[in-house]
Amino acid sequence: MLPSELPRENSTFSSLTLASTTPMATPQLFSSFKYSDSLTLVAISLCTAVVCEAISWLLIYRTNSYKSLRSSIDKASKKLETMKTESSAKIAKKSKTKKMDRVETSLKESSRDLSLFKFKSGAVVALVLFVVFGLLNSLFEGKVVAKLPFAPFRIVMKMSHRGLHGDDATDCSMAFLYFLCSISIRTNLQKFLGFSPPRGASAGLFPMPDPKTN
Repeated sequence: MLPSELPRENSTFSSLTLASTTPMATPQLFSSFKYSDSLTLVAISLCTAVVCEAISWLLIYRTNSYKSLRSSIDKASKKLETMKTESSAKIAKKSKTKKMDRVETSLKESSRDLSLFKFKSGAVVALVLFVVFGLLNSLFEGKVVAKLPFAPFRIVMKMSHRGLHGDDATDCSMAFLYFLCSISIRTNLQKFLGFSPPRGASAGLFPMPDPKTN
């Protein structure tokens, strides 16, 4: 009776060992994936960029004030370009240069107003980025998330090797990869959605002084 029950016990034991070892194999498979940390950072950067642009759309891009400022900047920049091309083809008169100065002044004022208008959403976006960066810093602290194809300069290495142990200059930290992904993804996403700044709005809150006025 006992010998006849031995195969059942052996089969039961083998099924139990298979069931106990199978769940352990799945995390090891994902953890051994070569680019898992890098792809995770890229995915988080993409999701963060989408959230930030959604916040900007709710607070800024859909408002009538932003649309009017953007249209005035576009019109002023196109008008200034045509006036510059005409003045370069002909000898510029004093009345022409004064008119160009007035257009440039209005363009700078509109660009400054646009930057001030976008400042309120910039604070909310900065808060989101700060929270995401703190979360990523706790997840990937001291971990090498990527390998650089070459050894960077010493100034760049201070950021690319930030928080990492060892002397390998090609090791890339989370902060450096997240910084590169955030800049590239959000810039291209703004161009794709049509939310990029107007061509003439490059002055910002603190425009450069005009050399004509000095």
